[in-house]
Amino acid sequence: MRSKMMGCREEHQSTHGSVLGGKPNHCVIYPPKSSIVAGELERRNNDWFVRTKVASDLMVQVGDFSFHLHKLAMVSKSGYLNRLVFAKRSEGHGHNGGSLKIVLDDLPGGTITFESIVNFCYGFKVDVTAASIAPLYCAANFLEMSDDLHQGNLISKTEAFLSFAIFSSWKDTFKVLKSCESVSPWSKDLLIVKQCSDAIAWKASTDPKAFTLGQNSNGNLNVGESSDTWWFQDVSTLRIDHFIQVIESIKRKGVKPELVGSCIAHWTAKWFSGTTFVFDDPTIPKHLTQKLQRITIESLINMLPAEKNSVSCNFLLYLVKLGLKIQVNSELLSKLETRIASMLEQCCAQDLLVKNYGDKDTTYDVGIVIRVVKAYVLLALKNSRARLCIVGRLIDGYLTLIARDINLTLIDFKLLVDALPTNARSCDNNLYRAIDMYLKAHPSLMEEERASVCKAMEYHRLSEDARQHAMRNGRLPLKIVTEFMLLEQVKMARSISASKSNINPRTTTQVIMKMNNKKCLEKGFIAPQKEIMLIRKEVENMKMQLNQLQMCKLKLQKQVQRSCIK
Repeated sequence: MRSKMMGCREEHQSTHGSVLGGKPNHCVIYPPKSSIVAGELERRNNDWFVRTKVASDLMVQVGDFSFHLHKLAMVSKSGYLNRLVFAKRSEGHGHNGGSLKIVLDDLPGGTITFESIVNFCYGFKVDVTAASIAPLYCAANFLEMSDDLHQGNLISKTEAFLSFAIFSSWKDTFKVLKSCESVSPWSKDLLIVKQCSDAIAWKASTDPKAFTLGQNSNGNLNVGESSDTWWFQDVSTLRIDHFIQVIESIKRKGVKPELVGSCIAHWTAKWFSGTTFVFDDPTIPKHLTQKLQRITIESLINMLPAEKNSVSCNFLLYLVKLGLKIQVNSELLSKLETRIASMLEQCCAQDLLVKNYGDKDTTYDVGIVIRVVKAYVLLALKNSRARLCIVGRLIDGYLTLIARDINLTLIDFKLLVDALPTNARSCDNNLYRAIDMYLKAHPSLMEEERASVCKAMEYHRLSEDARQHAMRNGRLPLKIVTEFMLLEQVKMARSISASKSNINPRTTTQVIMKMNNKKCLEKGFIAPQKEIMLIRKEVENMKMQLNQLQMCKLKLQKQVQRSCIK
């Protein structure tokens, strides 16, 4: 490597730590001798001058600064400046001892980089680091400072140190890549971004012990990082276009899909605070910021690993939330919802909890879960192996987690309850628990509203304990309580009939009367509180009668067994 440096002397410092700390690799470039003997470069306000006995005959303007230079020193090493000077002289400029003026509006790196180029052209040493080498290399290519013009020219010297910085140090690789942000698209066209991405991918896919890991501000090694995820923190500092290229390189290296998915989630958490893009900048027009956000989210969705279980359901739901807010491509969003729907049978209720951030919003975003459940139902209609009952239990569990939210509207609660078909629930215990919690948290609901909430709950899908609790629950609407009591009486009557014992005619008549009372309720009449108390008492009496019959049955069975033994 040193033989390739050709006058570039490295002063290598150890490079421990993350991107944000430590001393970078340092290189001093010693250029060939200049054809002009000059002193140092000095600045006067917005003008730069080279201290020499020869008058300046070339002015180069870069941004707001003017460099008063000499054609011989500059054009001997820059093919681009050589052509511009020749063109200007052909047009009649610079004759009679006048100074030529050249404007470099698009020079990569701007004024700071051009100052280093001037120093190189006049034979002064140039100090470069990992943070400054990429702009200098891009500017050297822009100005066509190749060895064809002058042996040991700036392109070859910067290229040598650039390769060294990229592949020798994990930290310096990121320094180089971060510096490429200011010199796009030159850094991309010159493959600097690709080289950095490949270097990061290679290092991330190998033994992390071979590379120095993160340090805190005191220089002590961070010990809380997993051996598999040690590279996440530094990769998450990259902007989206460079992050995409790094992820593509990492995928090609065969890194596990689960790690790739986790890294994407880590980057998203870093750049999005809630649903606000950290890149928000008041100096950038709003429509451009929104466009950048949309492109970012769409890029994140497109780069997700396709492998099953490579990305968590919770993160995918978060992407849906961001996508809806930023209005990403609807087809892309639909594919994402379908992917989440296919994962529901392996999820737990906590996986569906995605936080809202508005003061008047629900604690968790219910709307995105409703969308995904509807997508699941569409999938289940096409797939005979779909396990609806598993998703039914999942949604009922989720309902119990969100039911106490005072901002949860009746409409959203009902939409989620009714999103699944009736055959998705074999037991309504969790649904009843969620409904009871919701009614307790929303005491101002009208009778009809409470009845509409309870509509999906069915008597025969509740356990015995849940039924008894429901019949004593003052939060449930009277219509539901009365219906459950009537059904309990019918159940008791059938049990008594099944025991083949004599049934009190009065009891049978009362059951029929209660069933008629149910029909009245369906027509809109509400039973008075006194009637409900009487029904409860009758149910208890029937239970006692049933217990007595069962005791008699056991005694008879024992007597029959004794007779058989004799």
